[in-house]
Amino acid sequence: MKALYKTKLGFGNVDLLAVDEPICPPDKVKVEVKYTGICGTDLHIYHDTFKSYPPVIMGHEFSGIVAEVGANVKKVKLGDRVTVLGSTAITCGTCTYCKTGYYMFCPERRGMGHGIDGSFTKYSVVREDMIYTIPDNVSLEEAALSEPLACAVQAIEELTTIHVGDTVLLSGPGPIGLICLSLLAVKGCKVIVAGTSADATRLEIAKELGAAVVVNVSEVDLQEIVMKETNGLGVDVTVECAGAGPSINSCLQALRQLGKHIQVGIVGKEITMNYDFILYKQIQLFGSLAHSMKTWDRVIQILEQQKVDLKPIITHKLPLTEWKAAFDMCEQQECGKVLLSHE
Repeated sequence: MKALYKTKLGFGNVDLLAVDEPICPPDKVKVEVKYTGICGTDLHIYHDTFKSYPPVIMGHEFSGIVAEVGANVKKVKLGDRVTVLGSTAITCGTCTYCKTGYYMFCPERRGMGHGIDGSFTKYSVVREDMIYTIPDNVSLEEAALSEPLACAVQAIEELTTIHVGDTVLLSGPGPIGLICLSLLAVKGCKVIVAGTSADATRLEIAKELGAAVVVNVSEVDLQEIVMKETNGLGVDVTVECAGAGPSINSCLQALRQLGKHIQVGIVGKEITMNYDFILYKQIQLFGSLAHSMKTWDRVIQILEQQKVDLKPIITHKLPLTEWKAAFDMCEQQECGKVLLSHE
């Protein structure tokens, strides 16, 4: 079978290589991967701006069908349709963060796709506790978005309180941003979505998902529109999903006094920002790193109840052999979520 590897550290160094089908030990489950989403983290790994441990098979946002079950596995059965919590692949299990469910901060943690072999391949072998069975009314394509949905759920639902009627500026309409928008729309917020000319396709998707206003910051003044839409007050909440310095500064400028800023996007480098905004506006600042254990139970409930529509966010499905074209498409922001599948 083929697998997409980060072969060594440095820019690029990604290649599609032949690899043996993995063996399923007695305490593990082998999943036939059906779809894996390209994540912003994958692009950071490609650019060597996110820590990875090559040689390693990339990919971590995936769904599939259980193809083999180890003799000691109790709850998962052959043929189950599943999604996988790949970020818990290696944790110590004993530190404060592991014990409280915030495994992302475990000093020994390594996730699939960067720390151990991931899902840009045909088969993946994982622990039973990493597997979540998906509801019958959820497609395998939608299930592949479980992990980014979890990231959005933590940011929008778990870090702080966002109220019905709040005006929210969401900057960066990539896949995570669009999922955040879907959750905000369900909550009854007025959402202003900001992007650049490169985000034209994504801004159109944002309209479909319930954005009240979409703003191309390459053509119009974002702050003028924010002031108009908020009667000169500023927005109640900003959600930054682009991971870009100008975007972060625009968010802080758009916030009203005592507003809340939620940082979702990874910047990957040092930036310059007007830090006094935080002081003079008395801004509450939240960083949202992935998700916790409790998030995933909520994600499965959201999927089962079909509270958000993920279908418009999935714009392309390509074979793994076309990974480079798919990565380029994501880099150029010409798409929503792109799914890769093994041929």
